[in-house]
This record gives sequence, C-alpha cells and structure tokens, in this order.
Amino acid sequence: MKRLAQHALLLLVVLTLWHWATRPGGVSALVLPPPERVAKALLGGWQSGYFLPHALHTVTELVLGLVAGALLGFGGGLLLAQMPGVRRLAMPYVVVSQVVPKLALAPLFMVWFGLGMTSTVVITALICFFPLLESTLTAVMRIDAQRLDLLRMLGASPWQTLWRLKVPAGLPGILAGLRVAVVLALVGAVVGEFIGANQGLGALIIATQGMMDTALMFAVLLNITALGLLLYFLTLLLEKHLLRHHPRTL
Repeated sequence: MKRLAQHALLLLVVLTLWHWATRPGGVSALVLPPPERVAKALLGGWQSGYFLPHALHTVTELVLGLVAGALLGFGGGLLLAQMPGVRRLAMPYVVVSQVVPKLALAPLFMVWFGLGMTSTVVITALICFFPLLESTLTAVMRIDAQRLDLLRMLGASPWQTLWRLKVPAGLPGILAGLRVAVVLALVGAVVGEFIGANQGLGALIIATQGMMDTALMFAVLLNITALGLLLYFLTLLLEKHLLRHHPRTL
C-alpha cells in the first residue's frame, strides 16, 4: 500500500510539472501538448473505436512474432547446448544476425514478404529470438556437475538428462529471457509497422506525425506503454505459476 501511494505521488508530480510546462507562454503544444489534451485524445480514440483495430492488429503481429521467435530461440538454445560442435559453428552466424539493425533489414523484408503483416511478424520474431536463445543456452549449460554425474551413473541418455534435469533446473533463467523477449516483441511489432504498414499502433504514430497531431501521438504512445506493461505483467504471472514448485523460487 505504501509503495502504491509512492507511485501515485510520483505520477501526480510528473503530471503537475507537465501541466506547468505547457501553460500559456510555456512549451508549444506542438512540441508538448497539455496532459488534458492527451487524455481527451486517448479517451476519444477508444470511445469512437478508432484505436481498437490498430491495437488488435499490433497485438496479433506481436503474438505471432513472439511465439515464432520464442520457439526458435528455445529450440535453438537446447540444440546448441546439446551439440558443442554445432554451437561452435553456428554461434558466430547467430551473433552476426543480431548485430545487423532490424530496421535496416525492414525494406528488404518488404521486398521478400510484401507490405502486409508477414514482414512485421518476421521482424518481431528475429528481434525476440536471440534473448531466449542466449538465456536458454546459458541456463541449461550451468547445471551442477554432481547432478549431471548422478544421472549419467543411472544410465540416463543425453536427451533424458536435458528434459529431466537441465530444462527444469534452468527454468528461471529461461523465463528471464522470455521476459526480455516479450518487451522486445512489442518494440519489433511497432518498429516493423513504421515502414509500409497502413494499420497498427506503429503505423498510427507515423500517421499522427503527418497530421502534426502531437496530442494524438502521445495518446498512441500511452496505448503502446499500457500494452507493454500488460504483457510484462502477464509474463510475470506465467513465471510465478511455472516456478511455484521450483526449489530456486524465493
């Protein structure tokens, strides 16, 4: 309760400073619109149904990209952990695929996959793929050597050791990578919509920029922020559920 009051107080201070900065004679409304104008644009957009199709479009792209990227990252992490030779051969190429900015690849994806949802889903999947691969690889390789030796003495195969020891023991690290991937998936979906999309919250930001409607742009940004917080909170709930019987859970 005390922490909630502190958050509310901080929000009140921010809103007060924002309102004070946008008073007559202060910062231009074109640069920083007053909070009441942003609130009006936000409520009006939802009441009129203007935001809903764009939000659903972004959520669809985000979920598809996250699922694809998470499956590839998790599966790739397990594969690289189990096969040292493949890991030494493939890791440099995996790293190279991540150091190239995805926004720079977006025009190429538009040529390959068209201007629809597919390009944005591919960008989103590539962005959230690496955090889960890296966290999975690290988590399943940092297992207590004595527990590994015990399973080997009992005659467990490498894949039995993976699923019965390494994955359960490394679950906290794997889920930590999932938290990062969820946040990056939203970034990927919005950034992917910046180029060539005509629907989605990212495309709406570009449209508001063209209309010079800064209040509406701030309202869209608030929608994106709320969506990101909701997804992160849902990921925390999933993590808490999966780790409720985990010995490392605090």
